[in-house]
Amino acid sequence: MDKFYIIANTVKDKDGLYTKNIAEYIRKNNRTCLIKGEDELTPDVDCVLVLGGDGTLLRAAREVRNMGIPLIGINLGTIGYLAEIDKNSIYPALDNLFENKYFIESRMMLKGTIFHEGEKVYSDIALNEIAIKRDGPLRVVRFKNYVNGEFLNQYQADGILVSTPTGSTGYSLSAGGPIVSPQASLIMMTPLAAHTLNTRSIVFPAEDRITVEIGPGRFQEPDTACVHFDGAADHTMTTGDLIVIQRARQDIRLVKFNNISFLEVLRMKMNDE
Repeated sequence: MDKFYIIANTVKDKDGLYTKNIAEYIRKNNRTCLIKGEDELTPDVDCVLVLGGDGTLLRAAREVRNMGIPLIGINLGTIGYLAEIDKNSIYPALDNLFENKYFIESRMMLKGTIFHEGEKVYSDIALNEIAIKRDGPLRVVRFKNYVNGEFLNQYQADGILVSTPTGSTGYSLSAGGPIVSPQASLIMMTPLAAHTLNTRSIVFPAEDRITVEIGPGRFQEPDTACVHFDGAADHTMTTGDLIVIQRARQDIRLVKFNNISFLEVLRMKMNDE
């Protein structure tokens, strides 16, 4: 790799010291380094270096989604599931990138398309999950769920998560969803605080199309919900609106080394010694 682009979390690298030192190291090794805020991301960039944590990497994935440029996360905080490199091994990792000692791992993404009165009004993608949640005061929302056009079930809940395998260790995990290897190809649906005792996560093939309809509120009055894509972009839905969720056409490409596996990270996260 010869041309790099740095996207940094300005809270975790508030003085820009990591960004500056990494850029200098890359340039001293006769490579090109561009920095977000100073330079534009161009299609000829070989790798995007994301400084921060898993949240920063999720936001960066949305920025490069249509460019096919691989990303690598450099964790400036505690260990994460997505960020590949910790701050103590930055320079050996860069040396490996210079020498092409790495591999690329593809991760599936989700696309959500919102329809109001039959018309498409919004579309976005997510690497971890699409969350449809109550909007406003504390109350439950009625969700009607369909798979490939066939009615599945109905929840009264705080919300619904539709997640990728990558997202299984994020919000979905805290909601009681299963942990899934990120190399898998599937879609998970998990209710959030459902008002019934027999709701569990449901796992579908990656090719399935999930539709969630916002049902009426109390006394059959109109209700609202809010859709979040990886916790970032959001859009309001009202009773009768639909969101159709399916696998995105593009995968995100992550740079990986052999020094740490998903299972090893999982063991550390679960404090299993």
